[in-house]
Amino acid sequence: MASPVVIAASAKHTATLIFLHGLGDTGQGWASAMGAIRQPHVKVICPTAPTMPVTLNAGFRMPSWFDLKTLDESGPEDDDGIRSATKQIHGLIENEIKAGIAANRIVLGGFSQGGALALYSALCFPQKLAGVVALSCWLPLRKSFPGAMKTSNELSVLQCHGDCDPVVPYKWGQMTASVLKLCLSHPILNHTED
Repeated sequence: MASPVVIAASAKHTATLIFLHGLGDTGQGWASAMGAIRQPHVKVICPTAPTMPVTLNAGFRMPSWFDLKTLDESGPEDDDGIRSATKQIHGLIENEIKAGIAANRIVLGGFSQGGALALYSALCFPQKLAGVVALSCWLPLRKSFPGAMKTSNELSVLQCHGDCDPVVPYKWGQMTASVLKLCLSHPILNHTED
């Protein structure tokens, strides 16, 4: 993974947002937007996925957190790639913890494929994070939950998915919400829009 875009806190650093871009994008594509909405005490980290061939896009090489093989809900997933990317994201979280930011002061978020990885990574992290923001995405390897969950069942989740999303099917967002309801002990902040 290339060096992430980092926007330092403009006041005393007491919290961190790690935000993951979607397929074919870069950390730079989201950094200014995340930097504009963050509070002064928040450091923003926007990593860029490695460039790799993506099966769904005819093998073209592009920034991708893991291989996408199909948009069929029962199709194969890149299990090894998802787990490898999760280790990288957990490494970013652990670096922040080592720097003195408590896990419960770290928010993980992402859009589309990045949102999918953020959601999976948050659920599989052994400490409770401040929360996860899952925008127009899905939960990878959803059939392994709730058994694969390592975090607290009190993890805060904001899930947003437009019902006219032309790329990630709305039903994937609905399936994700159903799995999250099994995993978490409190209501999910779930928002859909036409």
